[in-house]
Amino acid sequence: MEIEFDLTKSVDENAGKYYDLAKKAKKKLEGARKALEESRQKLEKLQKDEARFWEEESKKETKRNRKREWYEKFHWFVSSEGYLCVGGKDATSNEIVVKKHLDKDDLVLHTDMAGSPFFVIKDGQKASEKSIQEAAQAVAVYSKAWKLGHGTADVFYVKPEQVTKEAKAGEHLAKGSFMVYGKTQYLHPKLEYAIGILGEEVIGGPVSAIEKKTKVYVVVIPGGEKKSSLAKKIRSKLKGGDLDDIIKFLPAGGASVK
Repeated sequence: MEIEFDLTKSVDENAGKYYDLAKKAKKKLEGARKALEESRQKLEKLQKDEARFWEEESKKETKRNRKREWYEKFHWFVSSEGYLCVGGKDATSNEIVVKKHLDKDDLVLHTDMAGSPFFVIKDGQKASEKSIQEAAQAVAVYSKAWKLGHGTADVFYVKPEQVTKEAKAGEHLAKGSFMVYGKTQYLHPKLEYAIGILGEEVIGGPVSAIEKKTKVYVVVIPGGEKKSSLAKKIRSKLKGGDLDDIIKFLPAGGASVK
């Protein structure tokens, strides 16, 4: 390597000149290394984002191809004892649940509040008080009691033969409404609900039913947060789950994470 000396300057001045040049070169090298590291980090992030994108697309494709069960059109959960519990989402689905899916060995649950869902526990007459209590909680959560911010609700249960579409003389039953005759047994469940992840699927239901199936869940109670923002918060806490599926399990009206 050749080094040029300026003969009009002293040795110290020449040395100072090359020292300054060396400092500038070092600074440029450090800048280049920093730029290279930033580019590497950006590339890694891009690769991770791409991998995450394709993973999400794969999950969506699997979800689209998965055969949906008949009860997934309604409110539903499986009790801690394994009993399927299905409820209406509106007047039309209330009609369908009771008229089409109610069998003689089931139990029917409802509240005295207008606009509440009818829930059916399949083979519910064999179920213990625990499953009945869980189904009662689901009825309460999806009733108007949630919108009103109540802490509990009164829910009754009866046998199928006590439920009829035949109104009293001179009365008319609106769509989704039924007459209930005979003795009713009341429960007073708390208004809280759990939403969790089981494998790749979002599940929802009473806390005791969900904690039986997964350790990854959150509990929601009546509150002021909108469904869309709350669903994002829940997904963050669950570290997964489809937003639309989370929203499906959230009751109408405001809510918050307990």
